[in-house]
Amino acid sequence: MDKVLYYNNLFSIYQKLLTLKEQNIFSLYYEENLSLSEIAENLGISRSAVGNTVKTVEKKLQNYENLLQVLTKNEILKECLKEVKEKELQERITKILS
Repeated sequence: MDKVLYYNNLFSIYQKLLTLKEQNIFSLYYEENLSLSEIAENLGISRSAVGNTVKTVEKKLQNYENLLQVLTKNEILKECLKEVKEKELQERITKILS
């Protein structure tokens, strides 16, 4: 999973654990694909403050996932569901062909 997708997935799960400022900056950077400079200009803060916030949020999201493993468990459940659906489909095809 690429970095942007990974952090967007973590953000969708854990965003309520972040401050509103962190949510806003992270969303602008990862979801709206704005540069650090664009965000800084829009919010009237320094580019380094934006960069620091993005890095802080990345660390927080990774720590939440390390502790709670919601994304990891969701991925495992999706794989299990896919296998179950595949087995059901195989059984249906076998029954039709018999």
